[in-house]
Amino acid sequence: MSALLDAFNAREGIICAVGAGGKKSTLYRLAREHPGRVGVTATSYTTFFPAELNALEIVSEIPELEQRVLASEGTGCVAYARTGDKPARLRGLPTSLVRKLHEMGGFDATFVKADGARMRWVKSPREDEPVIPEGATTVLMLASARALGEPLDERIALRLEHIHALCGTRPGDKFSPDHMATLFSDERGLLKGSEGCTVIPVINMVDDEVKESMAREAARLALGRSARFDRVILACMKRDADPLVEVIWR
Repeated sequence: MSALLDAFNAREGIICAVGAGGKKSTLYRLAREHPGRVGVTATSYTTFFPAELNALEIVSEIPELEQRVLASEGTGCVAYARTGDKPARLRGLPTSLVRKLHEMGGFDATFVKADGARMRWVKSPREDEPVIPEGATTVLMLASARALGEPLDERIALRLEHIHALCGTRPGDKFSPDHMATLFSDERGLLKGSEGCTVIPVINMVDDEVKESMAREAARLALGRSARFDRVILACMKRDADPLVEVIWR
């Protein structure tokens, strides 16, 4: 699906996902659609790779992991991570190793989960987040449309205190398109650590008309506040058909 890869600037390079609301589903969908040789990995903790990714899985410690990835030449999709030290979790890779494996492994694209969100719909990064790999080319900044209009609490938001500081909100305030636009457009928000990369805000889980209208408003506000990006993608990445709802350009 060339339109999907082009919209996400995901045909080549190291493509990272940060934020909340569907990072893994977005990366896995892009990897499945890619016609070339792709890597799928993380620089933060991640869950086990799904069977539908149809990937060669490599889960081990360095340097064995490095050796096995480099020996996988010719395989279409290679998903790799370090052995986990937490239940049901795999550990991410050092940022320099992601770049090395991408370049030496002959990957057309490498898709990287670059922070965690603990299944929340929105987040703002803490001081040591996100963990963007060296040589990253594209950063996809995700937030879920399902958060729009909902009270800001720990049910929907991670790093709630950071969101309050950034957006000027208080506990219980409803999360608005204006707040989402601030997360996308403020250098202390989801733009953090993306210097030198192409950045694309992605509003995922757009699955009803009310949320779609609010997502469009958030996209327009974000585009008006930052020159760092030229589009905002509205998507429903778990939809079997075309997951693109709309690409809103500047």
